[in-house]
Amino acid sequence: MDDKRLAYIDTVMEEYVQKNWLIGSTTLVVKDNAVVYHKSHGFADFDNKKPMPADAIYRIMSQTKAITSVAIMQLFEQGKLRLDQPVGDFISEYATQTVLKEFNPADSSYTTEPAKRKITIRDLLSHRSGIDYAGIGSDKMKAIYAKAGIPSGLGNTNAALLDKMKSLGRLPLVHQPGEKFTYGLNTDLLGCLVEVISGKPLDEYFKVNIFEPLGMKDTYFTVPLEKSSRMPKVYTENAENQIIPWDPTFRNLDPNYPLFPRTYFSGGAGLSASTFDYAIFLQMLVNGGVYNGKQILGRRTIELMTSPQIAVGNDNFGLGFRITSKKSADLNMFSEGTYSWGGYYGTSYYVDPKEKLIILIMTQHTPNSHGDFNQKVENIIYSSLKK
Repeated sequence: MDDKRLAYIDTVMEEYVQKNWLIGSTTLVVKDNAVVYHKSHGFADFDNKKPMPADAIYRIMSQTKAITSVAIMQLFEQGKLRLDQPVGDFISEYATQTVLKEFNPADSSYTTEPAKRKITIRDLLSHRSGIDYAGIGSDKMKAIYAKAGIPSGLGNTNAALLDKMKSLGRLPLVHQPGEKFTYGLNTDLLGCLVEVISGKPLDEYFKVNIFEPLGMKDTYFTVPLEKSSRMPKVYTENAENQIIPWDPTFRNLDPNYPLFPRTYFSGGAGLSASTFDYAIFLQMLVNGGVYNGKQILGRRTIELMTSPQIAVGNDNFGLGFRITSKKSADLNMFSEGTYSWGGYYGTSYYVDPKEKLIILIMTQHTPNSHGDFNQKVENIIYSSLKK
């Protein structure tokens, strides 16, 4: 890659920091299994002018989903489940489900009709089960979930994951299984299935089967106190688009949640990780499931996970990842087949198998009215490819 062109990333990020459009970030680029760019810009704590460290530990939120998806596919490879197997085979509350028919916003009451078929593990991986999201989903399902005490996955340190997922199974789906893509608590349910099938808490399963073999030393559900100083502050914006610190009462989400001991391990949003750690995880996928001689997943399994399962806008969704379509590739720099996702607090990743390229852009700032820096950085990186 062209180092002089990659240096334009510095120019863009420093401009955004100087104009108070962004507090701080870390960008990491891997090409052909080698780190070609890894820098932080701005601040981890603006008020105290604390620079963003390169080894900052970010709240990766929904980037947790890829790791949970890999965990469920490990069990798939061991013959402990089938992709089209009903979830109800493992958790009885999903054996017979209903679909929302009419909803009364005055008191959150509703009527239902029977589901035409059972939801499957494939449905969960591709977000077409009809399960919605607590906290950020549709208004009607947010109300139904809130009334039933279904969490978004964060801040419920003393809840039992299986109990909450059983309660979720008793509630209606927002649409018929397989009907369309609805981003929801599917991956939290997958995490629960990992616990049920493996007999281990999700944090222990991840540690033994993914983190330790790969050498991921900075990825946790609960960040150790001795590493807490490496966590950047979380920022948001007021009505005038001015950056302000995240208020712990906002959305009832205390940004210190990674420091709280917990028993509820959200497979959809609960992890925190360093940028380098997450790059290790992604490199394992690029390598066909192998990293430093450790086989985490089979090559064909990864090909299946990153194959289109359902159309989502101009792109597709696979088994845990958004997949760039030819239509999108013709309009942007990403190659067809690039898989990606991000996290609520402002983290994102892209894996381009064709170019053997990994891009991670991490912030702790949401919403961001100047989030176009992401696309600028992506364009710089792709324009730096020499061959």
